[in-house]
Amino acid sequence: MANRIITSFVVTLVVLATICDAQLSSTFYDGTCPNALSTIRTAIRTVVSKERRMAASLIRLHFHDCFVQGCDASILLDDSSTIESEKSALPNVNSVRGFEVIDKAKSEVEKVCPGVVSCADIVAIAARDASFAVGGPSWTVKLGRRDSTTASKSLANTDLPLFTDDLNTLISRFTNKGLTARDMVTLSGAHTIGQAQCFTFRGRIYNNASDIDAGFARTRQRGCPSLSTTANNQKLAALDLVTPNSFDNNYFKNLIQKKGLLQSDQVLFSGGSTDSIVSEYSKNPTTFKSDFAAAMIKMGDIAPLTGSAGIIRSICSAAN
Repeated sequence: MANRIITSFVVTLVVLATICDAQLSSTFYDGTCPNALSTIRTAIRTVVSKERRMAASLIRLHFHDCFVQGCDASILLDDSSTIESEKSALPNVNSVRGFEVIDKAKSEVEKVCPGVVSCADIVAIAARDASFAVGGPSWTVKLGRRDSTTASKSLANTDLPLFTDDLNTLISRFTNKGLTARDMVTLSGAHTIGQAQCFTFRGRIYNNASDIDAGFARTRQRGCPSLSTTANNQKLAALDLVTPNSFDNNYFKNLIQKKGLLQSDQVLFSGGSTDSIVSEYSKNPTTFKSDFAAAMIKMGDIAPLTGSAGIIRSICSAAN
């Protein structure tokens, strides 16, 4: 009997330890690398001050990481003999950027405390610091993620949202990751500082549809020729025509005026279930920013590797 009690007690301790290991904490590096966050913040601020567009790219990088295998820095891995990189997946190729920024931040952190801070955590911190650098909200980033040794191009192709998605498809993609329709609308608000390539919105601005403002379409046509060529396809346009360099709620005001650049933007306000959320955010920027911070924290909790799972990569692009 006594042996059973002892065995049960030991099992309970192991289970509790596993649960504790699996929890992220904002103080995770306080003892092992107290200067980690300030080092990363400096690296991100330096880059964003030179190119404000990079803020949106870093937020998107975190998003595209978390939606494939969880927030594990799998998106950073290059092709190798054992890895088919997510970078070449349809939603990422020639689109997702900021890899060199994460590499730079990682390099600076490695100088301070080598082998301690994961690439996955750096991606999460960079998204927060990028948001704040352009007038967006800040939030307390939970830390303790570890890095994967694998990537999944196939999951990147199936799980990430596409610019052609309709509302139900978008809601389903987010629901599959434990995020609500409100979270989806909130996180889409990051498009207020984003840009899109011509090929992603050409069909929308030339189709004379009823869900796009005619004047807005003509304005966008000037920067996106109807002829599909490599050069034309890569021409960029701000997703928010009004204040493209500021993190604000104009993105939602644009949707109400039928000035969403991407189809996957405009479907958020098209007579569907998310219209009321868009209307709310268009009137209350404070609510939007507060909800955005909460949604980013929630997204950062998607299936992280913790405890003894994964590794701490010394170079973010290689599973070494």
